[in-house]
Amino acid sequence: MSPEGARVELSGVGVRYPGGAHAVREVDLAIAPGELAVFLGPSGCGKSTLLRTMNRLVEPTDGTVLIDGVDVRRQDPTELRRRIGYVIQAVGLFPHYTVAQNVAVVPRLLGWDRARIAKRVDELLALVALEPAKYRERRPRELSGGEAQRVGVARALAAEPRLLLMDEPFAAVDAIVRAALQEQTARVHRELGTTIVFVTHDVDEALRLADRVVVMNAGRIVQADAPERLLDAPCGDFVRDLVGVDAETRRLTAARPLIER
Repeated sequence: MSPEGARVELSGVGVRYPGGAHAVREVDLAIAPGELAVFLGPSGCGKSTLLRTMNRLVEPTDGTVLIDGVDVRRQDPTELRRRIGYVIQAVGLFPHYTVAQNVAVVPRLLGWDRARIAKRVDELLALVALEPAKYRERRPRELSGGEAQRVGVARALAAEPRLLLMDEPFAAVDAIVRAALQEQTARVHRELGTTIVFVTHDVDEALRLADRVVVMNAGRIVQADAPERLLDAPCGDFVRDLVGVDAETRRLTAARPLIER
């Protein structure tokens, strides 16, 4: 069981390109411990850039990003990233490592002993519905796309991070596998209580997963609300158009939990 999730606070956060144009501007947002917040919006709206300010893969040029009250820019980037789980679309498993070795990468760097690492690997493989005895010694080339993504999630959780960042992690898999991965993400969130920040451009995925949907456009937050509130009271034409003509159907999706809300 991971400790309580981290608190994330963004205050006046902006990211400017060298020429002066903004990718993100004037973002204020507080993410509560244990919350699953989904950043939703079209390509180029700044959602992935904003997420990456949290682990300093992108340096904010304005404002502050606090994790549990500590400014991320006052921390060593490598140490910061070892404490934050990170899952992306291109899983990036080490091809010459076994599944178990891939999951164990960060715990090994942190100096965990072998017994603790082995126990954690088996716990996490079971959590993401990969039978440890069957998958522990497999290589990435022996995995399907969905299985590789599950290993990626397990690896991101291996060192018991209090914050997990997920940047469009399921965009490259088919609809059936994607639904299964969403179920596993909901299960991980429910069982571990980790704070999760999840980026997607898929409205239905956002509504299915989120405690709160953070809608972005042109580098700004347009609306941040629970899924039901987003559907019932969109704050303007952009959000209304994003939700689309299937709002009634989507309302049913938002009201039906993946496992437990």
